[in-house]
Amino acid sequence: MVAYWPTADENPSAPEFDIEYARIWKEKRKIVFSKTLARVGGECQLFRGNISEEINKLKAQPGKDMFVGGPNLASTFMKLGLIDEYWLYINPTLLGGGKPMFPHSGDKIDLKLIETRRFGCGVVLLKLTNKGAI
Repeated sequence: MVAYWPTADENPSAPEFDIEYARIWKEKRKIVFSKTLARVGGECQLFRGNISEEINKLKAQPGKDMFVGGPNLASTFMKLGLIDEYWLYINPTLLGGGKPMFPHSGDKIDLKLIETRRFGCGVVLLKLTNKGAI
């Protein structure tokens, strides 16, 4: 992420959706949760402690949404009940393999669709919540 997004909006050949995302990404506070890294690059902050405690401290602060990237971290957040909304970006590309989006947690999570958005590049955003899901 740090190798590409900080300057993606400055690339004249970058697609419009990359430019739009890069501008959004640059404005966000970036926190890396790791038990193995000693330091992180860019304007990122490293947390090495208890994820649940750290996220609850962040949620208590004023501000807006937090975004989680990566299936392993997202799975941990899911197990700890720290996710209020799921924003799934569906890219119309089929791959032959890869990591599961949500590694099996053993629990069923009922979700309710609250919004959809289609981007010009064909990507579709599904916003889902587990609050009041039927």
